[in-house]
Amino acid sequence: MKAQVVHEFGDYRNLSYEEVDDPAPGPGEVLIGVEAVGLNFPDILMIAGMYQDRPELPFVAGAEAAGRVLAVGDGVTRVSVGDRAFGYKLLVGAMAERFVAPADHVFRLPDEVTMEQGACLSLTYGTGYHALVDRARLEPGETVLITGATGGVGSAGIQIAKALGARVIAAVGTDAKAETARSLGADDVIIYTTESLKERTRELTGGSGADVIYDPVGGDTFLECLRCINWEGRILVAGFTSGRIPKAPMNLPLLKGCSIVGVFWGAFSERDPQANRANFARLLDWTAEGIIGPRISARFPLESAVDALATIANRQATGKVVLSTG
Repeated sequence: MKAQVVHEFGDYRNLSYEEVDDPAPGPGEVLIGVEAVGLNFPDILMIAGMYQDRPELPFVAGAEAAGRVLAVGDGVTRVSVGDRAFGYKLLVGAMAERFVAPADHVFRLPDEVTMEQGACLSLTYGTGYHALVDRARLEPGETVLITGATGGVGSAGIQIAKALGARVIAAVGTDAKAETARSLGADDVIIYTTESLKERTRELTGGSGADVIYDPVGGDTFLECLRCINWEGRILVAGFTSGRIPKAPMNLPLLKGCSIVGVFWGAFSERDPQANRANFARLLDWTAEGIIGPRISARFPLESAVDALATIANRQATGKVVLSTG
């Protein structure tokens, strides 16, 4: 089969599109004939060797994909050969014509959900639901500020927060991204390149600040988040796409009475697969009903993974970027 292979850690532009051996499912695993692959910022980190885990070299890049089930290993009962399904493996194996994932990480796709949508649900929507429901305990009527709001994580966060009955303020960098955020359901938009995140958030919330802040950006943005959180608010730390892990002045959480809450969906899905499956059951219902749905901002063939990842690295994506094997 063809696959995008990492031979040494470094720049994603060094991916090698080449022929590799077909994988086979072991016990508790599922083999998917890939039709669509969802790309994510952590793919770039994994290729660079900068993610929390470093797989043995060489490895096939990519974390999530959708297609038809081709084979199942011993003990697998939740899916069968021929099922439409999506799955993930943290964070390797998906940028290929065939993908093996643990059965606990594979889900049947309802007929109403496309392969492209399925390929984009795992990381961003799984993270967003875990963040806002399990970690923030978001209540209807609360105000959520989402940074990096038109990226994969942010766009999923807008839709999930609205589905949960929250008011959403989206923080973006350009006028074009502001329009995208509004089309995703954001109630208000802050263009942080021309407006103060702190002052505008306080203005939009009558001086109180946001109840929940969902921040996949980090860096200086996180420090601004500390200054515009409401009393007893929750700041969700979901990543560092800015490239810098911030150091927080701890007097601010004290003065705000707020919580800084870590969001590590990958570890959660491994530690509590039953709860993770329940989360995805709701996400799939919402997707089938059209309440949420991944926005696909760019499509590329599998052989053009480098170009596809460049749209994420250069902050050109407004939603998800997808590879196709068709």
